[in-house]
Amino acid sequence: MTTLSRPQSQKMIAGVCAGLAARYGWKASTVRLLFVVSCLLPGPQFLVYIVLWAMMPKAAY
Repeated sequence: MTTLSRPQSQKMIAGVCAGLAARYGWKASTVRLLFVVSCLLPGPQFLVYIVLWAMMPKAAY
């Protein structure tokens, strides 16, 4: 497992989903799909995404 950071190469918007995928060994497309599906449910998904965007450092890779 790698540290939690936002990669510069695989990002679509901010790299949060790609960073989470790299940290836990999943595919980035799977994490992105789970995020989009979760947005159909009530909850603070966008707020969590923005907080992670602000807190996760940019990766050197």
